[in-house]
Order: sequence, then C-alpha cells, then structure tokens
Amino acid sequence: MSERREGSLEAPTRHPVEWQTEKFWDKEDLNSELERVYDICHGCRRCVSLCDSFPTLFDLVDESDTMEVDGVDKDDYFKVVDQCYMCDLCYMTKCPYVPPHEWNVDFPHLMLRAKAQRYKNEGASFRDNVLTSTDRVGKLATIPLVDITVNALNNNGLFRNALETTLGVHKEAPLPEYHSKTLRKQFVSDTITPKPVGRTTGKIAFYATCYGNYNTPHLGEDFSTVFRHNGIHMELVTKEACCGMPKFELGDLDAVHQLKEKNIPVLAKLVDEGFDLTAPIPSCVLMYKQELPLMYPDDPDVLKVQKAFFDPFEYLFLRHKEGEFNTEFVNALGDISYQVACHLRVQNIGIKTRDILNLVPDTNVNAIERCSGHDGTYAVKKETRAKSLKIARAVLRQVDQKEADHFASDCPMAATHIANLTDKVDKAEHPMSLLRMAYGL
Repeated sequence: MSERREGSLEAPTRHPVEWQTEKFWDKEDLNSELERVYDICHGCRRCVSLCDSFPTLFDLVDESDTMEVDGVDKDDYFKVVDQCYMCDLCYMTKCPYVPPHEWNVDFPHLMLRAKAQRYKNEGASFRDNVLTSTDRVGKLATIPLVDITVNALNNNGLFRNALETTLGVHKEAPLPEYHSKTLRKQFVSDTITPKPVGRTTGKIAFYATCYGNYNTPHLGEDFSTVFRHNGIHMELVTKEACCGMPKFELGDLDAVHQLKEKNIPVLAKLVDEGFDLTAPIPSCVLMYKQELPLMYPDDPDVLKVQKAFFDPFEYLFLRHKEGEFNTEFVNALGDISYQVACHLRVQNIGIKTRDILNLVPDTNVNAIERCSGHDGTYAVKKETRAKSLKIARAVLRQVDQKEADHFASDCPMAATHIANLTDKVDKAEHPMSLLRMAYGL
C-alpha cells in the first residue's frame, strides 16, 4: 500500500470526462461523489477566496445540525453547483488533492457532471438558453439595421429594466455591441509566404469566435495587422460555429457534441494543410486545448486540433524564442494594468502576454492574477451580479491603486466588466491592440 500523503506536490493531471458512460448520469452515484468531495473541501477550505461555490458550501456545513457535510440536505447540494463557472483555478492553483493524489478531486468536472444531469432532467431557463446560444443570437443581431436597434435597446434604461424583470438580465450589466459588418465579412487574406520556426509553421488559421466575429470585429484587424507585421501568414478558419464553451458551462453536452461535429472536421483539415490555429478569446482556446480532448480522448482529429491550437501571445513568444518576432517598436506604452483571464491562467503556459508587451521599451506590465468576476454569463444574471462584483473587488483594488496608462485583458468581456466598475479606466483594451499601437500600425 502506498504511503498516505497529506497533499500532492506533483503536477496536476486530468482524467477524461466519462460523459458517455451510464455511471456519469446516475443520480445516486453523483450525490455520493458530491458528498465525498464536499467533505474533503470542508476539511481543507483552501479555496475559500476563489469563487462563491466554496463559501456557499462552508456556510451550508457550518449552519447544519452536525456542522459536517452529512448534516447538509442533499437538495442543497446544487446551491454549490450554481456558483461554479468552471474557471478551473481551484484545480490548477489551489487544490492539493487533485490527481495524481489518491483522493482524486476534480471539483470543476464534478460540477460539470452535476450541471449536465440537471440539464438532461430539467433543461434550462429561456434566458440561460439564449445567453449561451452565442452564434444564433449573433447571426440575428448583426442583420443590417437590426444591429443598430439591438445596440440602442441594450443601452436604453427602460428596456433594460424590462429585460431584468422578464428575463433576469441585470440592468446594470454591460451587454456587448453587435456589428453588421462582421469580421468574416471584412477580413482579407494576405499573400505572405510562411516561415516555419520551432513548433510554429508561420501559417495561422484564425478561429474568429462568436465574440470576435459579431461583437469585436476590429479586434480581428488588430490580430491580422500584428501577425502580418511579424511575417505570419494569417487566414480565417474557412467555416466555424461556436466553440461550445457556453453550452459546456450550462451542462448541455449534447449541444457541445453537435458543435464539435461541425468544427473539428474543418479545423483538422486545416491542420493537415499545414496551419496552426489560434483564437482571440482564451475560453475558446481552452475549449480546444483541454475540454474537448477530455471529452473525446480517443478522437484523433480532436487530438490533432489540440496540438495545433495556441494562445496568440504564446504563439508570438514561441517565435520570439527563435528570433522571429519583430521588436522594432515606435511607441512606448507606459504602465499597463493587465488582468490575466482565468481561462488563460489554467492553460499552464505562463504569462506570455505580459512577457511580449514588456519587450516594448518604456513599458511596464502589472499582471493582476485575480478573477474579474465576469465568468461567462455570471456577471450578467440578476441573481449572481452582486456576487460577481464581490469577486471583482481584488482586481478593482489594484486597478484603482495603479491608475495605469492602459487597462487590458485577453478576455474582452472581463476587460469591459472591470472598466464598467471603475472610473479609473477610460476604456478597456485588448493586449493585441496595444501591441499594434506599439508598432505604430
């Protein structure tokens, strides 16, 4: 028998999500596993400073008759589940009992299992189904003239009050703008001859994402300008649908499967043609790097796409290591408050965005490794808005104290959320936009 360990010092490993087995969908087995893991969490309490799942759990335990997990009503287990947005920070940065530790705690994927069972048995609200149908909403909202109407309504106080009352979308939560001139409508491919160096081919297929295509098409232009300035051939992915992360977080695994069936064949074909892959949103990158491979560990095309997918600044840094990154900057950026998105932190690649921006002369990047509290739809929902603001305080405190020249995050939604909560930030910026500014392009 192996010696019992208090905690693990080994690197975390991940088991596949066995969502296609009968056991995964067994309610009694789920409750048993929730009780087991909740008991471990109760005995540790190291994650109390992360999302509200843990304070919720600990309050339930402390207010129970026994002051132990066995005193918590199983009907209350989902109060914990509702506060998890699967950022993975507990797994990657805090928990000492993740695999390969014998206790085998994977809190985020246990929450996923609970969400999936509930979705299968009960479905979801109209609001949650709409908020997670990003591609469908984007296609409708970017119809010419419809986009103008949608944007106007989203900034109208009376409409927002009605939206909160009827659907539970908080009236003060900033909603994204929609643009009829989407990225896919305006993108122009280049004729640059790619230069392979190291792990990179110098030939990028850009997965626009729903947000990048419908809500921030200007960001795609910043990406293409910077990449081309660095001799990287860039094209749009020929055809794409939502990556599936919003449905994944909802627990709608059938929808995730349908989206995987649309995207993976297209992306795998591009990899076969010599393309590397990247995307402007960390959550979408993580979906292809981690979540889909764990759902489909035996699918060769999923694994092929996983190996070819890079965070954009990870990609630039890899080329920088090989001497193929342009460091001829014309503009200093000064001080930058940079919030490191959770779904970027858990990719286990270091803070490559900071490292690249720090190459710009007279530029100092203050990396804020705390959650923004936006967390997909968490900051938008009426019932969780207040908790999202509480989570955001740590970031706001650093932003307000620094009063930097720029505030940026790789996640545009997180950046907008923070900028909306402080009067110290004129506008939220993307690091790639700042890099373009440094080049003077």
